[in-house]
Amino acid sequence: MLNQNQKLHPDIFTDKLENVPTRDGFGRGLVEVGERDERVVALSADLTESTRILWFQEKFPERFIEMGVAEQNLATVAAGMANYGKIPFIASYATFSPGRNNEQIRTTISLNNLPVKIVGSHAGVSVGPDGATHQALEDIALMRAQPNMTVVVPADAEEARKATLAIALNGRPSYIRLGRAGTPQFTTPETPFEFGKAEILWESDEPQVALIGCGPVLHNALVAAKELADEGIATMVVNNHTVKPMDEGTITAVARRCGAVVTVEEHQVVGGMGSAVAELLARKHPVPMEFVGVHDQFGQSGEPDELIKHYGMDTEAIKRAVIKVLGRK
Repeated sequence: MLNQNQKLHPDIFTDKLENVPTRDGFGRGLVEVGERDERVVALSADLTESTRILWFQEKFPERFIEMGVAEQNLATVAAGMANYGKIPFIASYATFSPGRNNEQIRTTISLNNLPVKIVGSHAGVSVGPDGATHQALEDIALMRAQPNMTVVVPADAEEARKATLAIALNGRPSYIRLGRAGTPQFTTPETPFEFGKAEILWESDEPQVALIGCGPVLHNALVAAKELADEGIATMVVNNHTVKPMDEGTITAVARRCGAVVTVEEHQVVGGMGSAVAELLARKHPVPMEFVGVHDQFGQSGEPDELIKHYGMDTEAIKRAVIKVLGRK
């Protein structure tokens, strides 16, 4: 059943949930942190409206810089500003930042441990008709491999707002991953959020499988858990929003308790959140695992929901992964 301590939306399993892009939550959160701390500045690579950094620009025009289509400069200018006491947020599509400017992020931001906040929007196949060139599926791998970098993947718009507030003042390089499409807003302002802390959202009696997910596809995992419960298969669902530093204690504990794990993410299964979970459990407590995500493919044009289904990240695909990891047919 749902963990009541999480204070999730009461309509979580109905069609009454509002669909809101996680980028909207970031935009609201950035304005909030701008109001709280005048050190916060924002830089864009000619995508102010798409990334919702426009809302900060309208409120604080004197603290906004338009870099144009120059993602390498976006990173290096922000590094310079951070070195002199500012807290820069840099926003673009994830295919361009960190995709195009990875070397500049590595050398000028991560290497120097500067508190630049990298905002990768329009990530995953749910970008939709824009197609493979704009569907970032490797960005978590790029960012979590860099020393000093923190990585957070919010599950919905409200969590994206909270994550923006959290990374603003953590004093470290940080990457936040956002989506373009409207997705179910199933958390509430009262839902707990602590950077670096995984949360158990659903827990059946004597769970057999832990569904560990991040990003908007976590809602699919919750729906799958409810349907599996109706079919007699007990699970747990864990919101693993902070990919780095990961909550090793909680992840290890749920793996030990359940005895099997299915990871769920809208990213390549190679190098993503699931890989990070597997690396942890290989050291701490190995268990059978299955990985829901994109399996060594590029994306393509299509509607967000049909692409999620095509690449095996919908509710039915998650249920199949659970059946497989349990060794059932």
